[in-house]
Amino acid sequence: MPRTCLLALHLVLLLAPRAASHAAEGSRASKPNIIYILADDLGIGDIGCYGQRLLKTPRIDQLATEGMRFTEHYSGAAMCAPTRSCLMTGQHTGHTRVRKNGHGPLLPEDVTIAEVLKAAGYQTAAIGKWGVGEAGTTGVPWRQGFDLFFGYLNQSNAHHHYPPFLWRNDQKVLYPDNPVKRTHYSHDEFTREALQFIRDHRDAPFFLYVPFTLAHVDLDVPDDDLKPWIGKIEETKPYGTPGGQHYIHQQTPHAAFAGMVSRLDRSVGRIVDLVDELGLAGNTLVIFSSDNGPTSAGGADPKFFDGNGPYRGIKFELYDGGIRCPMIARWPGKIAEHSETEHLSAHWDLLPTAAELAGVDVPSGIDGISFLPTLLGQDGQKQHDYLYWETTGKSGWQAIRKGNWKAHLQQVGDPARTTFELYDLFSDIAEEHDVSATSPEISREMRQLLASARTVPQSNSEILVASPKKKSKAEE
Repeated sequence: MPRTCLLALHLVLLLAPRAASHAAEGSRASKPNIIYILADDLGIGDIGCYGQRLLKTPRIDQLATEGMRFTEHYSGAAMCAPTRSCLMTGQHTGHTRVRKNGHGPLLPEDVTIAEVLKAAGYQTAAIGKWGVGEAGTTGVPWRQGFDLFFGYLNQSNAHHHYPPFLWRNDQKVLYPDNPVKRTHYSHDEFTREALQFIRDHRDAPFFLYVPFTLAHVDLDVPDDDLKPWIGKIEETKPYGTPGGQHYIHQQTPHAAFAGMVSRLDRSVGRIVDLVDELGLAGNTLVIFSSDNGPTSAGGADPKFFDGNGPYRGIKFELYDGGIRCPMIARWPGKIAEHSETEHLSAHWDLLPTAAELAGVDVPSGIDGISFLPTLLGQDGQKQHDYLYWETTGKSGWQAIRKGNWKAHLQQVGDPARTTFELYDLFSDIAEEHDVSATSPEISREMRQLLASARTVPQSNSEILVASPKKKSKAEE
């Protein structure tokens, strides 16, 4: 072979690995980072850009100014654990594994958003409250696709913001005497960990899931966010007695809740600021949402703060106040500033949206639909035929939305007491006027959908029926 040909061949062999390496880097760089921040028990009406007048959320509001605000977005469920199951699996509560609080773990066959993105070359982290798998089960996050987990596995432990320990993957991080000395506020630990994860993985595509515990009770926040509200906001009577109940005694419940929302808002801002400082904004989608409607437990006062906005119901209820939630998305250069959409969507749409961003197929058997065309202002956005929810409340409660029609079936566990309600959300956003009697054809269609929308879960065939026993703390 001529010398020139040998030289050319040598150069091809020498440069081929480098070219392949650069191609791989280019492929990784083209996949956007995804940061998904989930608040806890924060009602849609608790946020300034959704109508809040007392609480201050300037950084979350800024996300809406710089991106897109969804007005027809729904949570996966009306309580913590099933919402997280819907988020992870892309399925609604008629199909997802975990359908009530304390119901057990995700199983190996459940394909999560983290597993989908990890297979696409993403570094993955979950930092905050998990709730769908305890230590020693198949549902722990490090067995469900997450490279890093830091936070609470048990959602009842997450009720208290000064914990004796948190989990870093399968190892406990101990905080001796923390419940007494109050030196480590878990929300602040989560914020620091999230910021460090972004710094550590700035050069590779990453998926960062941040299920914060604020503003879930306990009503408990460090003084630097509590004291500015004392005397500045109308107060209610103190909650509880010192050491007298599950949730802590709080002398100034309104001030404490307002301070928790302020701290949550500031942490959202810190995450966004770091993305901008590192030059990642143009390749990073940031989404903010909440897991369900506001709660009235532990001294929280959604009526005073108008936490459910114009909607009926709160946490644990399937009226829109319990499940309609905020969603704001920011991606400079990709999502139009000051934009707003009425696209009907839900938490189970996150998985297919992330898969489309990563350029990979979605798992079979999911209920979600990618909302990426809506984010990018493109044509071709697919629509849901309906959205479905179920809960054990009211002795078994199902709800379904199709277009502007919303139907409820309650007391499904007791056929003699089962009730059906139908609302036209176009004219009755507060679900106050049952029109089932005057809309028989729509009622018939919605009943049929309610009957067909669910499958019996593998681990508990009666999950839709409320248990007669007293609600445990894990169910609150």
